Amino acid sequence: MKQFSVFGNPIEHSISPKLHNAAFKALRIDANYSKTLLENGGKLREKFLELRLCGANITVPHKEAAFAMCDDVVGIAREIEAVNTIVQKNARLIGFNTDAGGFLRAIKEFGEIKNALILGAGGTAKAIAFMLKENGVSVDILNRSKERLSFFQEKGFLAFSHEDFRVKKYDIVINTTSAGLKDDALPAPRELINEILKNAKFGFDVIYGRQTPFLHLCEENTLTYKDGLDMLLYQAVLAFNLFFDNAYDEGEIAKAMKFVTS
Repeated sequence: MKQFSVFGNPIEHSISPKLHNAAFKALRIDANYSKTLLENGGKLREKFLELRLCGANITVPHKEAAFAMCDDVVGIAREIEAVNTIVQKNARLIGFNTDAGGFLRAIKEFGEIKNALILGAGGTAKAIAFMLKENGVSVDILNRSKERLSFFQEKGFLAFSHEDFRVKKYDIVINTTSAGLKDDALPAPRELINEILKNAKFGFDVIYGRQTPFLHLCEENTLTYKDGLDMLLYQAVLAFNLFFDNAYDEGEIAKAMKFVTS
């Protein structure tokens, strides 16, 4: 039986095992998908090999650590230096990023997006920023501190800390931070978030499974908004097919996975 897992910290909230195991069952694949709490990202490769995995997904906060431990990195993951999917091929660990594609599919229903503000500066923020830029969207980054902004600035994005940001109109505001995942925190001071959302059309939180404080503010400001469930679903479909060399129909994978989210 082939073994797969998702690594993160925290990880208890993850429904990735439900998604992948449902697809394994529907497609009659002899495989199992688990979740693994990993506190130290530097131990990712060691743990991957210890568990004898064929592939894995990586979530907060280890996507950049995953990039560093792969033998090779493919596609947008190489440019953004963040990996959320690892596949073992010929004893080599190959890194990919399916967050970007999953996000793009998740916001299709919003229609045309011309500019965006991303809250946070981690691996997920990088994936979304580059995917939006590739699709002609103007992207700004807002992060609590300045330490992680240089990466975005060097890639041509406007990137700000809370102290030097000036509010303007955005089509979509995207929370990529973990604020609200386990608590009632916001990704920025309430007054600042409120002002930003008053000048926006759409809100998106990559966190799924709960109405985060960020999404509450989106609702209060009458924005159309979504949580991260569809992004999780679509990135999982893409990751699943990477595990099996794109041998399966995406529609069939998605149908099986959607069954456990409905």
